[in-house]
Amino acid sequence: MSKTAFLFPGQGAQYCGMGKDFFDAYDTAKEVYVQAGEAVGMDVAELCFTENDELNITEYTQIAMLATETAILRVLEEKGVKADCAAGLSLGEYGALAAAEVMELPELFRLIRCRGVFMQEAYPVGGGMSAVLGLDADTIGNICEETEGIVSIANDNCPGQIVITGEAAAVEAASVKLKEAGAKRCVPLKVSGPFHSALLAGAGQKLAKELEGVSVKKPVIPYICNVEAAYVTESDAVKELLVRQVSGTVRWRESMERMLADGVDTFIEIGPGKTLAGFLKKINRDAKVFSIGTVKDMEAFLSLQAVMELE
Repeated sequence: MSKTAFLFPGQGAQYCGMGKDFFDAYDTAKEVYVQAGEAVGMDVAELCFTENDELNITEYTQIAMLATETAILRVLEEKGVKADCAAGLSLGEYGALAAAEVMELPELFRLIRCRGVFMQEAYPVGGGMSAVLGLDADTIGNICEETEGIVSIANDNCPGQIVITGEAAAVEAASVKLKEAGAKRCVPLKVSGPFHSALLAGAGQKLAKELEGVSVKKPVIPYICNVEAAYVTESDAVKELLVRQVSGTVRWRESMERMLADGVDTFIEIGPGKTLAGFLKKINRDAKVFSIGTVKDMEAFLSLQAVMELE
């Protein structure tokens, strides 16, 4: 039996103007941006659509990305597109929460805004991240453990692409060892903090306090959490997993392998860019994946879907 998954990208995929065509064409999308703005006390639509220096700053990027992903999601749902499960990369996990209807949207928007602020404040300078190309996760993990200072795997994205994170000096030292061990390249990333490292544990603790009063519901569809690469089907563990995610490793490759093993054969990436589609093709070149970041993308997908239903 065919299964479909919604996927939501993380930080780095954002661009000025993302979601504007949905905002202009669909009241459903416009309502999401308005709702997001009211929840966090800023004009989220203006943040996403006009040239500004804030869109690439973590505390603003996260609410902008989630609003855009959710706006597109709601239009797709309105068009009758459904999924059996969901997953999101890093902040994209909150998009998966929206798809699973785990929380009310205003609460979700407020939380992602807090998460962005806490992460920005937790370690504003002195951290670093680097993409390691062409080396396996076990080797990278072992070298990180042997390196002096704080450095660990942030993201296991796909075969041949793993991101390390931590203190800048430790990341640089580990990168030297990784190249000696056979890594093709170690590419420093232009980021505003050492995301998904132990250095951000304090941000997770602050998020935990924000989550205390939040009502969490049973997911209407299961979603896969980043830190365990496992399905979440009940409400009990949602808060704990979101807290752990701030400083824990994003196990994306394992998450996708889990979905594929579970029979998911169609993946729909919702939001700007095609990063997740690229990762998925490296995990399984036969995977059927569609990226929907514009109205044109959606219309092409819907037209193809209509043709397939007639066959």
